[in-house]
Amino acid sequence: MPYRVTLIPGDGTGPELIAATRRVLEATGVQFDWDVQDAGADVMDRHGTPLPDVVLDSIRANKVALKGPITTPVGTGFRSVNVAIRKALDLYANVRPARTMRGIPVCHDNVDVVVVRENTEDLYAGIEHDVIPGVAAESIRLITRKGTERLVRFAFEYARTNDRRLVTAVHKANILKLTDGLFLSVAREVAAEYPDIEFNDRIVDNMAMQIVQRPHEYDVLACPNLFGDILSDLCSGLVGGLGVAPGANFGQGMAVFEPVHGSAPKYTGQNKVNPTATILSGVLMLRHLGEKEAAQRVEDAVRAVIAAGDAVTYDLKPARDDPTAVGTQEMADAIVEAIQAS
Repeated sequence: MPYRVTLIPGDGTGPELIAATRRVLEATGVQFDWDVQDAGADVMDRHGTPLPDVVLDSIRANKVALKGPITTPVGTGFRSVNVAIRKALDLYANVRPARTMRGIPVCHDNVDVVVVRENTEDLYAGIEHDVIPGVAAESIRLITRKGTERLVRFAFEYARTNDRRLVTAVHKANILKLTDGLFLSVAREVAAEYPDIEFNDRIVDNMAMQIVQRPHEYDVLACPNLFGDILSDLCSGLVGGLGVAPGANFGQGMAVFEPVHGSAPKYTGQNKVNPTATILSGVLMLRHLGEKEAAQRVEDAVRAVIAAGDAVTYDLKPARDDPTAVGTQEMADAIVEAIQAS
């Protein structure tokens, strides 16, 4: 039976990236029944909202979704659709793997770090108000025992399932003694239940320095929402940037897979942007569905194409004006060929 999957193309360059990813995933022979749903800035005029209820209903019914990037206005306009989906479906754990690939110049070889970020609390809860309009505004940070416990437990279960050796809790409990103090104390309680997995903790600013200097000393990072947002981008930078960074969001019985970069609206329709992050998010989805062999074939194909360096987009070339750079769909074609040859 084919897998029924909600497919959200997104806006900006999202539809191009999803089209490329769809062809790559289908090249494995795994069968999908795509339930296509529209969300983002492009549906505002039709629905009066960037996230129609039918999209959420589709994900609830299918339990799994693959999503393209969606524009988030800065400062004004609607709140992030990505955050809205996570909150509406209680997708509490965001997983961001960062692993080096041959063919992408980086500062450190063999980086392999996974950021597990709490997805529903912290400053991202959006509890804000004006104290004095135009003069002062306040945002309330919320950390709960329940939210922390399930996030840290997810990190340990992920480590155990994927043969990882260490979980590091990231915090600022030296200053934020109540909120991050709670996060750290609960993390320590959960860690005691997993004696087979090493555990330590790091203050977030020190963590940022150490992950840049010595990334090989770390494995799985368990983070509150805001710190995880920042550190996951930092880790992506260590392996080549957001263009190669996949992402996944997990809740109770539901999962949404998406690249973590923006929608790059200025490149819409130009067949120019790098599809790697979206395709590797599809790899995470395949693994979630239990299609581990297919997932490995796609990942190996992506790595082979990038290592060869011929059929890659402009951002993966030594110079961004390299005339040999190919487009989004042409890079996907090369990955499909590599899959079929495997």
